[in-house]
Amino acid sequence: MHQIIFWLTGYDELRLQEILQNQTTFEDFFKNAPLLNPNVSKIKGVICGYRVEEIEDPLMQKIRYLDKLVDELAKGKTLEKILRT
Repeated sequence: MHQIIFWLTGYDELRLQEILQNQTTFEDFFKNAPLLNPNVSKIKGVICGYRVEEIEDPLMQKIRYLDKLVDELAKGKTLEKILRT
């Protein structure tokens, strides 16, 4: 799970632990992310009834990107496929 978060946002373990301890909002989580992965555009599909690539609100799209990656992990996809390598 952490690898997915690191891949998507550029955070590392130390910074992620700080975020969790501070109960950071999703807005601040994504606003302060060091780097949104350039391969994020490869994340496609439906999550919660919405196509992630068509979501217009930038924050909601980032949240759904993370949601989609976690969903793929839960369904047993390999990290190689989830991280679009």
